[in-house]
Amino acid sequence: MRTAYQYKLRPNKEQLATIEMWLELLRRQYNYRLGERFSWWQENRCPVNACPLVMPIPQLRDNPDYYSQKKDLVNTKDKFPEYKLIHSQVLQDCIKRVKLAFDRWLKVDKNGHKLGKPRFKGKGRYRSFTYPQIKQDCIEENKINLPKIGNIKLIQHRPLPNAFQIKTVTISRKADGYYVTLSLEDKSVPALTTEVEPTLKNTLGIDMGLKEFLVTSEGESVPIPQYYRKFQQRLKILQKRLSRKKKGSKRWLKALLAVAKQHKKIADKRKDFHFKTANELLLKAEIIAHENLNIKGLAKTHLSKSINDAGWGQFLSILTVKAGNAGQKTIGVNPKNTSQDCSNCGEKVPKELNIRTHCCPHCGIVIDRDWNAAINIKNRAVGHSVLKARGARCNGRAGKREADTIAPAECGSMSRYK
Repeated sequence: MRTAYQYKLRPNKEQLATIEMWLELLRRQYNYRLGERFSWWQENRCPVNACPLVMPIPQLRDNPDYYSQKKDLVNTKDKFPEYKLIHSQVLQDCIKRVKLAFDRWLKVDKNGHKLGKPRFKGKGRYRSFTYPQIKQDCIEENKINLPKIGNIKLIQHRPLPNAFQIKTVTISRKADGYYVTLSLEDKSVPALTTEVEPTLKNTLGIDMGLKEFLVTSEGESVPIPQYYRKFQQRLKILQKRLSRKKKGSKRWLKALLAVAKQHKKIADKRKDFHFKTANELLLKAEIIAHENLNIKGLAKTHLSKSINDAGWGQFLSILTVKAGNAGQKTIGVNPKNTSQDCSNCGEKVPKELNIRTHCCPHCGIVIDRDWNAAINIKNRAVGHSVLKARGARCNGRAGKREADTIAPAECGSMSRYK
């Protein structure tokens, strides 16, 4: 089993200068090695028996792969002695990051799509470095011993779990300071897998939306916090102050840091909300069913600000990881017509997005639109099909739901679909 713990660092002035110097040198090394790969790719992307049309025929040279670039670090240290101050494994990890970024660009993902071309890191854009190996006793009381940097104070707000070994250590720079992330592993704890088949009893369906963050198939709802919109006025003030400063000046940097801290505060609040919501859901059922949404596509619509503020993608990632660690699982279902199909009789009842009540003219059920969708999501995950029967009466479950109905007058706009 693998997990990660993150702590806030309190480096002194000397340690802070060392970390900043390392990040700048690693940024330059990253750009240089990435440039080597781009140069080779542009000159040798055509087969040897074909003539390139974009440039003259180049001289054939070896592909600068991970091992050749790592071997060339010796020459880098001879030409630039300041690189000797960086820990050797940290420098090698920089080469590994170049390899991963370049390979992701040339290969396709599991969906058959290519990822974006890796970019050169501008000043201040290289924000972290990693120790691939470190001593297990590197943390003593409230300090962590980092090779070639020294003992740095940290805020250990929770102790490390017993029997877990420290695999890697990553130092990262954020808007409010530096953090250390410890990757922990305990091989004695097997990876939990669930063989439970989804049933109507052990499965919970959730429908995520913008009116409510989510509505469960049991009729419970979680209000949407909208952290970005709540702090939007504060951000407006900070960004206006930033726009009035001379770019590159000390006051401009101070105003820029204030904007970054505000954005981090919003992101932290949203992430905390996602973790707590995921924990509550996993306590209610073994299997959580949700819609397999194209969130990137939805974020390009006129509702982009609200969708990004809700953070559906981050929430589903957290829910999936926490479910796997607990021996539970999540199921993504086809989102087509989950709001249009009737959860009671199965008939399709078309409705516009502004109509928030599902009124079925075939079986007479009146239910909240999102609740109806959550029940359909649960049924699709379980494989339960609702019998379509025109004019069928509401069963006991539907009658119970109808007790919470909205006034029939609100369903008048549905008469044209009868």
